[in-house]
Amino acid sequence: MPTPMPMQTHYYQQFDADLKLDVPGEGYGGWKTEQLTFDRDHTALVIMHAWDCGTPEQFPGWYRCVEYIPRATRISQTVFPPILKAARDTKFPVYHVVGGGDVYKKMPGFQRAVGLSKPSLRPAGVKIDDPLMNKIGQWRGENVFVGKHNLDDVNRGFKDLQFLKEAVPQGEEGIAEDADQLTGLCQADGINHLIYIGFAINWCLLLSPGGMHDMTRRGVMCSAIRQAVTAVENKETARQEISKETGLWRVALAFGFVFDDSEFIRAVRATAK
Repeated sequence: MPTPMPMQTHYYQQFDADLKLDVPGEGYGGWKTEQLTFDRDHTALVIMHAWDCGTPEQFPGWYRCVEYIPRATRISQTVFPPILKAARDTKFPVYHVVGGGDVYKKMPGFQRAVGLSKPSLRPAGVKIDDPLMNKIGQWRGENVFVGKHNLDDVNRGFKDLQFLKEAVPQGEEGIAEDADQLTGLCQADGINHLIYIGFAINWCLLLSPGGMHDMTRRGVMCSAIRQAVTAVENKETARQEISKETGLWRVALAFGFVFDDSEFIRAVRATAK
């Protein structure tokens, strides 16, 4: 028997464009809310890429090219704790998606994910000896991201990645490096809906291994908690965090839904067995 879990849900209505308007898209319904009922037994929380990036004094170059690090740290300190406490208090499944470093590799949750993983067939990719393309790749790294003068700090930071203290896996919580491992956990635990928190909503959570793009292709609905994410912003969007809003819209349109942290906590506690 299912365990109904009603939640106030944010969705985006991408219709109807009004051709009478100067900008037809302004006729869309936009953001709306609805009380939808999910099956608690088939839903899990995912914390993705919640890394401790040290301090600006330790890695100034990392902070210069990844401006969201201070926001991510604040979110982990203020938003994560009640979400994770509610999930763990009520035995709601918690997974972790990681990438880089090796601090997690001896943890039981990672060993479980490795054991459950069934590697999918991946294309070999394009391999061409092209010195000019190699130079272009180097030029992009120096001039687009991360910047030549920042590279040493970024590399040093990634050599010893640690979890943010609020996001350290507990017990046997599943830890996955990629979609194959996360799919193994989902299949073993009967999960078909993942609710993501972590960093960043318009980048890693969408496109990194184990992110929403990967998991949607494997038949899993992917949603997010608004207050528990931030985004990669640019010079023009950073002040108003426009990229975060666009990222949440993309989640709601292409992958699943958006929830508020308070509503998630209420729903998880109200349906505890």
